[in-house]
Amino acid sequence: MIIYLDGRYVPEEEAKVSVFDHGLLYGDGVFEGIRAYNGRIFRLDEHLARLYDSAKTIDLAIPISKEEMAEVIKETLRRNNLRDAYIRPIVTRGKGVTIHRQNCEAILAALAAPEEAAPPAPAPLPARKRRRTAAA
Repeated sequence: MIIYLDGRYVPEEEAKVSVFDHGLLYGDGVFEGIRAYNGRIFRLDEHLARLYDSAKTIDLAIPISKEEMAEVIKETLRRNNLRDAYIRPIVTRGKGVTIHRQNCEAILAALAAPEEAAPPAPAPLPARKRRRTAAA
C-alpha cells in the first residue's frame, strides 16, 4: 500500500510518525472516512469541508488547500490502483514534547485501502420489549 505522508508518497513500511506526535499522545487531530465506488469518490467536497471545519474548530491549520487535498486523495487511489476503496485523510497537530501546542507542525497523511478492508457497519441493536411494572 502506498501512503501519502507529509508531501511524499511512500510504501506503508516507510510511513512513520513520531511517538511524540500530538495525535498519538493526546488525540489532537482530525480525520474523515471516505468511500470510493467504481472510481468515484463519494461526496468528496462535503467530506473535505467537514475535515477543514473540524480542524478550524480545534485551531489546527491544515498545511494544504482543499483542492490540493482532493488531488492527494485522488493520487493515493491511483497509486494503489483502487476503484472501490476506503479512504482516510488524517491531520494531526504534529510532533511536540509537552501538551503545549507551540512549535508543532501539522502532519498530513492519506491512506486508501480496498473496500473490503473498510470497517464494517455497526450491527443494529435488537429491539427490546420493556416491561412496565405497577408503582408500589
